[in-house]
Amino acid sequence: MRRIFESDAKAPPGADRARSLEVFSTVAAEGSFSAAGRLLGLTPSAVSRTVDRIEARLGVRLLLRTTRALSLTAEGQAYLGAARRILADLDEAEQAIADRGTPRGRLRISVSHAHGRLAIIPLLGEFGRRYPHILVDIGVSDRLVDVAAGEADVAIRFGPLADSSLTARKLSENRRVIVAAPNYLARHGTPLVPEDLLEHNCLNFNFRRAEPVWPFRRDGRDYALSVRGTIEANNGETLGQLAADGVGITRVGRFSVVEEIASGRLVPVLEDYNPGDVELVHAVFAGGANMPARVRVFVDFLSERLR
Repeated sequence: MRRIFESDAKAPPGADRARSLEVFSTVAAEGSFSAAGRLLGLTPSAVSRTVDRIEARLGVRLLLRTTRALSLTAEGQAYLGAARRILADLDEAEQAIADRGTPRGRLRISVSHAHGRLAIIPLLGEFGRRYPHILVDIGVSDRLVDVAAGEADVAIRFGPLADSSLTARKLSENRRVIVAAPNYLARHGTPLVPEDLLEHNCLNFNFRRAEPVWPFRRDGRDYALSVRGTIEANNGETLGQLAADGVGITRVGRFSVVEEIASGRLVPVLEDYNPGDVELVHAVFAGGANMPARVRVFVDFLSERLR
């Protein structure tokens, strides 16, 4: 190994500059040729010749040599910064190419409690079998994590998306449905037209973008009806559970109450007036040419399984 590099050190200027950058960066970090050589498996003379060759090519001195230590000149500091950026870019490019063959690494995903439990978590076993070299790190929370700031690689978002530099890919549509428990309807009556809801306990969302109105369609005309209730919550699963317990009527995404509807604990009401509105479900991630393969294959997988 040492003899191979020493032979390379005699190569003409421009040969294997990436290795030269690595040698120079190690010398700067360790403060001596001998320490850098021990880390790189090279002789101190081979390390010194590599630095000499860089300086000769640039026509400037990068290191000040004394009997006790090495120090960087101003040109050396600038060159070190550029060298580290180039080496980091090279590592990233090589990892991206390697990932195309076998996606690997830690994949941090963020999902809401209800959608995570009902739609995403049941798919992770299959994803893990398909991509055994990817470590899935899942965060389950109704807090909106900052993907752009690096808090997650992929986040699953509902509804309108804020403008950002992130990439969004549609995964599915979440149709809204109004539901109530049979025992609630037996006690309070079944609403036959939307205006009947004014006499019912309507359970709503509490986050800012939720409006206290429910949309309807009658005779081809869309309109909104203001409703009121005694409880608000920040997720559809909680509202569905309250409705299933007979507390009131709620309007949520169908996915969050699909089990309760199938079991008969909840029944849809006012379907003839349902405007057919849907909430789009997106995967949000940092896109671009350097997107890790583990992110790409996960988003592709969700798009395939949730469509």
